[in-house]
Amino acid sequence: MGVLPVPAEVRAILLDIEGTTTPIAFVQETLFPYIKDNVKEYLRAHWEEEECQRDVGLLRKQAQEDSSLDGAVPIPLESGSGEEELERVIQAVVDNVHWQMSLDRKTTALKQLQGHMWRAAYATGHVKGEIFEDVVPAIRKWREAGMKVYIYSSGSIEAQKLLFGYSTEGDILELFDGHFDTKIGPKVESESYRRIAASIGCATNNILFLTDVPREANAAEEADTHVAVVIRPGNAGLTDDEKSYYSLISSFTELLLPSSA
Repeated sequence: MGVLPVPAEVRAILLDIEGTTTPIAFVQETLFPYIKDNVKEYLRAHWEEEECQRDVGLLRKQAQEDSSLDGAVPIPLESGSGEEELERVIQAVVDNVHWQMSLDRKTTALKQLQGHMWRAAYATGHVKGEIFEDVVPAIRKWREAGMKVYIYSSGSIEAQKLLFGYSTEGDILELFDGHFDTKIGPKVESESYRRIAASIGCATNNILFLTDVPREANAAEEADTHVAVVIRPGNAGLTDDEKSYYSLISSFTELLLPSSA
C-alpha cells in the first residue's frame, strides 16, 4: 500500500487489537471456542474457590434478569445435597454460558468468567496471544523515535494484558505506555477519544489511531484525532467510498514517522 507519512504533530499512537495487532480469527477461532470447550472442566476444577463462586453468583443474577428472554437458561441455587445435584448446577452454568455466547452477548457476568478462564489458559500455556509479525518491530522503532504507544480495545484491560503478556512474541507489555477499554467510553463515540487524550495529557490531534473499523475511525476523526484504517487478512471489506476516504495501511511498517521522513 506504500508509505503513510505520520503528521508532525503526532506524539502518541493508539492501537486497536482485533484486526489491527491481532488476527480476528484468533478471537473467533481460538479464544471463544476455548471457553465453550473448557467451561465445564474449569468449573469442576475451581468450584470451591471464592473467585469461581463470585463468577457463578454474577451469572445466576444475570440469568434471573434474563428470565423473560427467549431460550434463557436459569441457574438453580445449590442446596448441598450431593454430587449429582452439583453436576446439575454446573451443567446449568455451562448451558447458560453457551446460550449467552451463541447470542454474542457482552454481559459483565459472562466477560468476568471468560477473563478468569483465559487468565488460567494463558498462564498454563494452553493459549498464546497471536500478534501480526510486523507489530513488535514497528512499535520498537516508534518508541525509539520517542513515540508513546497505547492500546484501546473493547476487550477488558485485564484481557488486553493477558494477550500481550503471553503472546507468540513473548511478554511485550513493556511496549505499551497504557491501556484503555470501554470504561472510558464506546469506540464509536467521539467523546471517548477526547477522554483518552485528556488521560494521556495531550491534544486529540497529537494522537494517531489505527483501527480496522471505519465507524471507530469516523468517531476518532470527529474528535480531531488522526486515523488510519488497517487492512489485514480476515478483516471485513471496505466500501469504495471508505477506501478512497481513509488513509489505509496493511502493515505497521508502512507508517513513516516525522523523524524518519
